[in-house]
Amino acid sequence: MLRKIRITLAAVCFVLINMLFLGISWGISQHIAWVAKIQFLPALLALDYAMLLVLIAVTLLFGRIYCSVICPLGIMQDIFGWAGKKAKKNRYSHSPEKKWLRYSVLAVFILCLIIGFAPVTTLLAPYSAYGRIVNSVFRPLYDLLNNGLAAFESRYDSYVFSEVQLWMRSVTTFMIALLTFIILGFLAWRNGRTYCNTVCPVGTILSFFSRFSLMRVQMDKSRCKNCSLCEKNCKTAAIDYKSGTVDAARCITCGDCLDKCKFDALHYKPVLHLHKSTQDPAEPDLNKRAFLTGAVLATSAAVMAETRIKMDGGLAVIEDKQAPHRETPVTPPGSVSAYNLNRHCTACQLCVSACPNNVLRPSADPLHLMQPVMSFERGYCRPECTRCSQVCPTGAIRPITKEEKTAIHIGHAVWIEQNCIPVSNGDHCGACARHCPAWAIQMVEKEVNGKLVEVPVVDSEKCVGCGKCENLCPARPFSAIYVEGNKMHHLN
Repeated sequence: MLRKIRITLAAVCFVLINMLFLGISWGISQHIAWVAKIQFLPALLALDYAMLLVLIAVTLLFGRIYCSVICPLGIMQDIFGWAGKKAKKNRYSHSPEKKWLRYSVLAVFILCLIIGFAPVTTLLAPYSAYGRIVNSVFRPLYDLLNNGLAAFESRYDSYVFSEVQLWMRSVTTFMIALLTFIILGFLAWRNGRTYCNTVCPVGTILSFFSRFSLMRVQMDKSRCKNCSLCEKNCKTAAIDYKSGTVDAARCITCGDCLDKCKFDALHYKPVLHLHKSTQDPAEPDLNKRAFLTGAVLATSAAVMAETRIKMDGGLAVIEDKQAPHRETPVTPPGSVSAYNLNRHCTACQLCVSACPNNVLRPSADPLHLMQPVMSFERGYCRPECTRCSQVCPTGAIRPITKEEKTAIHIGHAVWIEQNCIPVSNGDHCGACARHCPAWAIQMVEKEVNGKLVEVPVVDSEKCVGCGKCENLCPARPFSAIYVEGNKMHHLN
């Protein structure tokens, strides 16, 4: 029964998190955004103490069910493990806990959280790793299927599906996501949850609490016939049938062992009494020390984590726009600043997936690897859209209203004279001024080669940095006007 309940709950969470990342429907997605906010690391970075207390309390009561029910990367590994089990049954075995590796990875992870070194934390965070896999590997396949259905039904004058753009947002992020998917999938297919119990920092933190959980899987040696089926089916290598022990720190309460035991020797029940320790009194208790050290460091980390222009020649192919070099990256409204985004973002790609305007994409900057930045080659930040702020689970992009967004200055437009069509060709343009929603651009006369032409002048006090001017500028491949980010966002 425990296994069936676990599988049912895990399936519900897994389906919802995939719907959220795939953007099945915004009408649905905005109501299931909570499934991202109940993830441990996002709650930690968002300083959501209520959610953290709930997750810790659940772990203290029932063990590490978070890892087997809520964590999408863990559930993905279970799917691969199930496939591997079909190929070869009873393939697992007990192995001692590799504390030196787990605690070393956790120490590095927490140190990087404290100093704000995002590349390490984004690579190790389990929820974020899965988000990148869905957004970079599965999302293009889903969009391709969607476009195929849209093309098919349009023949019958039905338009339930609408065509979406297919494009590579970041080659670097795609390669990292694909490599993560292949490596973790292979490890899970072959050895079960190797990543969860040797590398995952969230698993290590929760293991501190699961050691003291009230409900645990326990073995009755008087009934055990030493068939070893429980050990051979434990994907976390937590069961040693010879000594009759189940490592509560690594057990994820999946229930597989209970289902396999034919002699009713395993039970999931409250711990009525603690066994006397065989540890030398003079020897330090590493488990307690690790628990206290991890709790202090995790809390500390959470607090600190606060060419030449080519014109359209009629039938000629129009060159794609290229992103300009920006001294300061443009970050989404609600992120407050690039510094705040860097301190809280785990690069899960949920905001990138949710953006309907194709403005957000993962950064290739090594110091902000895979964190979202704004670029306007394919769209601009529409004033009525606040989706990224509504789905962000970590507080890297704080919730804002549509009214608040219109007053937030995320950047300012910069004019590049040599790229401007009136300057280079002497033709009239004025597209940037006509389309500016903030009326921050005015056309003024300027003498160029003995001829008066109108060129744009930007009022940086009015400009909010939406990028509409950059997106709609007809100059190719580089726009004649682009947005430079503000280090700190400010209001009107």
